[in-house]
Amino acid sequence: MVENLSSKKYGVAVGLCGVFGMLGIHHFYIGNILHGIFDLSLLFIGIVLLSTSEYEGLGALLIAIDFIHTVVVFFRLITENQKDSYGKVIVLKVYKNSDSE
Repeated sequence: MVENLSSKKYGVAVGLCGVFGMLGIHHFYIGNILHGIFDLSLLFIGIVLLSTSEYEGLGALLIAIDFIHTVVVFFRLITENQKDSYGKVIVLKVYKNSDSE
């Protein structure tokens, strides 16, 4: 099981997703670069379309999709089901103190 655990820090990944989730910064941290670029462009295009009068609805839809996606990834992170770019699960590592045994 240990070989299936990611070296990425759980707290950093959850924090980045919680604070900068819609920007996709957490995807860059966990190594999913293309996913991060897609998330960032989805938000950027959504904001640009939202500022135009003809495509406000499409812009709002793209931003809503990005928000829902961020909530899903955040849930997957806190339930320890999200994988990094190497297919390893990002988990909270809790170490037992050998003196307490």
